[in-house]
Amino acid sequence: MSTNGSSETSCRSGGRPSNTTYSQSVTASVISMTVGIFSNSLALFILVRSYNRIRIKSKASFLLFASSLVITDLLGHLINGSLVLFVYSFQKKWESFDPHRIVCTIFGVCMVFFGLSPLFLGGVMAVERCIGVTRPIFHSTVLASHHMKRLLGLTWLLAGLVAVLPVLLWRPYKIQRSRSWCFFHMEQPKDWLDVLLPLIFSLLGSLALLLSIVCNTLTSFALLQARVRRKHHCRGTAYHLEMICQLLAIMLVSCVCWGPLLIQIIISSTKAKEESASSSLLTAIRMATWNQILDPWVYILLRKAVLRKIFTLFSCCWGSKSQNLHRWQRSVLHSSVDTSHSGAGTSECHYLARQPLPDTAIKYIT
Repeated sequence: MSTNGSSETSCRSGGRPSNTTYSQSVTASVISMTVGIFSNSLALFILVRSYNRIRIKSKASFLLFASSLVITDLLGHLINGSLVLFVYSFQKKWESFDPHRIVCTIFGVCMVFFGLSPLFLGGVMAVERCIGVTRPIFHSTVLASHHMKRLLGLTWLLAGLVAVLPVLLWRPYKIQRSRSWCFFHMEQPKDWLDVLLPLIFSLLGSLALLLSIVCNTLTSFALLQARVRRKHHCRGTAYHLEMICQLLAIMLVSCVCWGPLLIQIIISSTKAKEESASSSLLTAIRMATWNQILDPWVYILLRKAVLRKIFTLFSCCWGSKSQNLHRWQRSVLHSSVDTSHSGAGTSECHYLARQPLPDTAIKYIT
């Protein structure tokens, strides 16, 4: 989802914004679109290179979903950003360039699809990692790569179904008060369908966030338990820690960026609001847009190569006082001797030990 329309509260349906405000809105849209495309393209390059080099099945599944998430964010910035610039190019006169509301319908479908897809993918990634850590044998023997690809397709299909649902039910998307974007009809809903559709959007998004929180919490506790007990040696914990750090960062970004919008949609769709609700909804949309800009930087910054340099820098600054930190750095970031006794650590250690392949070296994201 990517939209940076102006919040002209004084703009009525036929009014025009000032030249300064209009220019600022166009500039903000161009900057947001450019930064989003650059960030996601860089993250996609890193993930695709890692996916082609990786030899560990569980991490290959994670990288598949991570790459799909970045691709979705990239297309969201490209398509929605282009639609925003198209609307501004016609001075937001929808009646002249879109009398049959075709562009508005496409805009609304894209807003919902590229909004829900990252939330769904974040939840699926959290579930996949939770199973991979707590039930590694089941993950390796039952969840084959074609199952992961089918799950990815079903995730996109569900988001697409929610996006086209208003069209199928003859409840077309509505031009919002700022006249720069289209979304659900939430102001003074006519009937229960106008209330239900945005509620489906917000409740599904909230459930995806809640699922991410629960699964990432379980995975984190499993990894911490594996490291605290220190009774079995295993090389597989380090890359799990890298992935859980990325998942926790994605979850935090999603909660901060999407929480206000999901709450605002629930309030706006169930209660008639005054005109000021339009500006608050637009502000929440802008915050959600930043989710697609910050997501790729999680994969760019939270890599072992970057984390290794950060911990090395801290180690040099703290000197002898950082021996414990340096020991943790060597054991985790260099995958020397990771230990675990939990269900996740013990099972995966024995599983990796039984692999007949001679080349099982873990290749990090560089």
